[in-house]
Amino acid sequence: MGSTTTKVRQNASTRKDTNSSMADKKQIFDVIVVGSGASGGWACKRLAEAGLKVALLEAGRPQSFKNFSEHKPLFDLKYRDLVKSTVTKTRPIQSGFDICSEYNYTWFANDLDEPYSTPDDKPYQWLGRLRMTGGRTNVWGRVSLRFSDFDFQAASHDGQGENWPITYKDIEPYYDLVEEYVGICGQAEGLSHLPDGKFQPPMALTCQETLLRNRAKEKLGWTVTPTRSANLTRPLRDRARCHYCGPCERGCQSKSYFNSAFTTVADAVKSGNCTLISNAMAYKVLMDANTNRARGVHYVDRNTLQHHEISARAVVLCAQTQESARILLNSATTQHPAGLGNSSGALGHYFTAHIRSAGGSGEMPAFDAKPTLGGPHRPVGFYVPRFRNLKDGPQSKDFVRGYGFEGDTQIDFNWQADGFGEAYKKSLLEPKTQVGVTGFGEVLPRWDNFVEIDKNKVDKFGIPVLRIHMSNGPNETAMLKDIATSAGQLLEAGGAKNITTYNDPPRGRWAVHEAGIARMGNDVKKSVLTPFQQTHDVKNLFVMDASGFPSNPCQNPTLTIMALCVRSCDFLMDEMKKGNV
Repeated sequence: MGSTTTKVRQNASTRKDTNSSMADKKQIFDVIVVGSGASGGWACKRLAEAGLKVALLEAGRPQSFKNFSEHKPLFDLKYRDLVKSTVTKTRPIQSGFDICSEYNYTWFANDLDEPYSTPDDKPYQWLGRLRMTGGRTNVWGRVSLRFSDFDFQAASHDGQGENWPITYKDIEPYYDLVEEYVGICGQAEGLSHLPDGKFQPPMALTCQETLLRNRAKEKLGWTVTPTRSANLTRPLRDRARCHYCGPCERGCQSKSYFNSAFTTVADAVKSGNCTLISNAMAYKVLMDANTNRARGVHYVDRNTLQHHEISARAVVLCAQTQESARILLNSATTQHPAGLGNSSGALGHYFTAHIRSAGGSGEMPAFDAKPTLGGPHRPVGFYVPRFRNLKDGPQSKDFVRGYGFEGDTQIDFNWQADGFGEAYKKSLLEPKTQVGVTGFGEVLPRWDNFVEIDKNKVDKFGIPVLRIHMSNGPNETAMLKDIATSAGQLLEAGGAKNITTYNDPPRGRWAVHEAGIARMGNDVKKSVLTPFQQTHDVKNLFVMDASGFPSNPCQNPTLTIMALCVRSCDFLMDEMKKGNV
C-alpha cells in the first residue's frame, strides 16, 4: 500500500498559495492536479507528502473561515434568505440544489458565466458546481459508505454492463486509511453487501428512529442504521467533535465535518511541496506529439481571462466527473482526434447518477420531544441499506440492481394550529414529528446517456461547454415505483400514521453523484482507464474522480472516490520510480 511519508523526491522547495496570474510558467512540476475536492485534495496530500512537487489548479477562489456562516442567524442576512432572486439571478440552475441559499450561493458557479446545454426533451440539472477550494466537500451530504464485491461484480449477477476490474480486497486497505484520516461516525452491522469500516461512535438515533429500527428488523428484516457520515464524534488531530450547530453546508469553524480545504489540501500545502493556484479554469491537457505524453495543462485565469500553460511530468484530473470529461474532450489533437484517452470511443458515454425522486414520510409519536428554533441540529439521520435483488434476498421481476434509503426525523411546531389566544399557543407548541425517507437508486450505465462538446457554445472564458444527454430508462422507472412502495412499507412497519409516498419519474431529479463517463477496465476496446485510473492511451495522464466508475452502486460514492485516488497515487509514484511515467 505504501506510506504517505515515503519520499519520492527529497528536499522539494516550499510552495506558497498563489493566484493563477502569478504562477511561474517556467516552473516544471512533477504532477499537476486539477481540482481540489474529495479526490484532488487526497491526490495532492499523498503526492506532496511523499516529496513530489505538485501544482494544484483550482477553478475557484481560496476558502477560509471568514466565509463560513453556520453560526450566523437568519436575521443577519441582507434579505433574510427570503428574496429568491438574490440567488436565482446568477444561479438559476444551482439554486435548484436545496442547500444553495443566500448564505453560500457565491460558492457556486455562476450559471450565466458557465453554461452547458441539453436536448429539449432531456433536461438535466447539473447541480453542485462549486468554485471554492474544497469543491463539493464544502457542501456535500457526507454520507460515507463502502462498496462491496457484490457491487464490483454486479454484471456477473444480472448481465448488465461491465464488472469492475478490481476486488474489495484491492481497495479495502485504502478504505481503512481514508476513514481513519477523514473520521467517519457509524455503527457496524455485519452486512456483506455494505462492509463495516473504521468508525468513530455513531450519532444516536432519535426515539422515533430507534422504534423504526427495531420494528423494521422484526417485521421486514431490513436494517435501519445511524448514518455513516464524515462528521466527527471524537476529536481528531486539530479538529473538534461536532457540536450540532449546523447546517454543515455553510461551513464548519471547528472542522468537525470533512472538507478537503482544511484537511487534505491544507496538509499538502503545509508540506512545502504543493502550489495552490486559485481561479484557474482548466481548458485542456497539453500533449507532446513526439512522445505521446501529456506535458502540462492550459488554463484560463478566472479574473483576468489571460491564458496560461503549466508543465509537469504527469497530469491528474480530479475536476469532477463531467468537468474531467470536458477537459479530455477539449484536449483533442491530430493524434487523438476524439479526445484524450478515447481510442475506445467510450469517453463521455455510460453517464450515471442516482435517482432520488421517490420516497415517503409519516407522523410518529413525539415521545416527549419538544420543538425548538435554536437547535441542536443533528447533522445526520439514518440509513437503510439495500434490500432488493441481493444474493439471498427477494428479487424484483421488474428491475435489476437496488436502492437504499436516507432518512431523518423532523420535530417541529404545529404551524397549522387552530384557535386564538391561549388555545392557539398551546396548540402551536404541540410537536409535529415527521420521519421521512428518500430513496437513492442505481442508474444502469447506458451508451445513450452521454456528454459531448457543444460546438456552438463557449463559457465566459472561451472554453467549449458540455452538451449533456441524460434520461431514466425502464429499469429506473420501475425502481422508482418500488421505492415509493417500500417507503410506505417501512414507515407502516415503524408505526407511522398519515403516511404519504411519492414517485415522480418525470421530475428527473438525480442526486449529485455523477460517475462513469471515463470508465476503467482491462479491455482497452471498452474502457478509458486502467484499474489504476491511468488512461490507456497516454501513460502519464490519470483521472482520479468518479469518472472511472464502471457502474454507480446505490451507495454514496465519495468514500470510494477517495480510496481509489490514494490507491492510484501509490501506483503513480511507483511508476515514476521505475521511470515509466
